[in-house]
Amino acid sequence: MDFAKFQESLTQAAPPAQASVYLQAMWLEAQGKWEEAHALIQDLPDQKAAWVHAYLHRKEGDLWNADYWYRRANQKRPSVSWQEEWQQLVLAFL
Repeated sequence: MDFAKFQESLTQAAPPAQASVYLQAMWLEAQGKWEEAHALIQDLPDQKAAWVHAYLHRKEGDLWNADYWYRRANQKRPSVSWQEEWQQLVLAFL
């Protein structure tokens, strides 16, 4: 799957079947389902999940919490828009 196909999947009722848990969370968030995306990712212990978790809290406006998760992900809070970070995350997980 490439980025264009992932974006096209946003018109569907569910994320692509082959999407990783990280992409599923990004898909849910793009659908406005922040709570579902958060529930899917919040208990996963790896750095990829921490990066998604950080993004979700950044978008929520909880920067203190976001920064905690960026540190767990070994990332820095980006200075780009949420949309640009969303794209960066999706591209990293494809």
